[in-house]
Amino acid sequence: MDIGTAKPAMGERARIEHELIDIRDPSEPYSVGDFTRMADDACLRACARGALPILSGGTAYYIKAFLFGAPPAPPSDPAVRAAIRAMLADLGGAEAARLELARVDPISAARIAPADLYRTARALEVYRCSGKPLSSFVPATMPRERWNPLVIGLNRPRSELYARIEARVDAMLAGGLQEEFERLVAAGYGQDSPGMKAIGYAEFFNRSASLVDISAAIKLHTRHYAKRQLTFMRAIPGVRWFGADDYDALSDAIASWLRDGPTKSP
Repeated sequence: MDIGTAKPAMGERARIEHELIDIRDPSEPYSVGDFTRMADDACLRACARGALPILSGGTAYYIKAFLFGAPPAPPSDPAVRAAIRAMLADLGGAEAARLELARVDPISAARIAPADLYRTARALEVYRCSGKPLSSFVPATMPRERWNPLVIGLNRPRSELYARIEARVDAMLAGGLQEEFERLVAAGYGQDSPGMKAIGYAEFFNRSASLVDISAAIKLHTRHYAKRQLTFMRAIPGVRWFGADDYDALSDAIASWLRDGPTKSP
């Protein structure tokens, strides 16, 4: 999944150490708890080398989990997840799943997008594992003491952001995104594979759509995603916002933070 995830090029990865790339098969689930644990370990390895770890978003929900701790809901249980998949197949898929979730956890049912079967299944899994609805697990409100991060948010004018998104999608399609999708399908990955639910891959499963329509759908979904991520990031306490091209202000803020001694003992 190199093109659709905008994975850093091998040359860049040779110059700068990158972590948490190529760590999962597209068929494997990956939770926010998995990320937090693995990000902690990656940061420890960087600190042991005398390097400064940088978490780059991405998904603001995962960044918040790193800052405040993963949600306290129980971890994924493969047996329970398989049973839920079998149940959903018997009941008829997404709509039946939403009705079941609305029965046991109406708050989560209202929060989760109707087509998001993955998160719907996760909410049902939490209920089966714990006997409590996912919405009852209240996330932490205080940052973890383990790290002392400088949290930066980057702003661009909305029109410029959307233009860059459109250019990025065009570049991915020109670079072979459709061919990458077809290779993944030929390798056995389908709509039920967690990785294939990502924007830039899921749209290709609409086999009746033209490439123009698929391109438009990817652009639309990415714009919506970017808007949601900005909204979520702005709700995280302590974020310092800069213009994305305001290099002088960014450099000054980082230099000041480094002078103050940012690290804590792991």
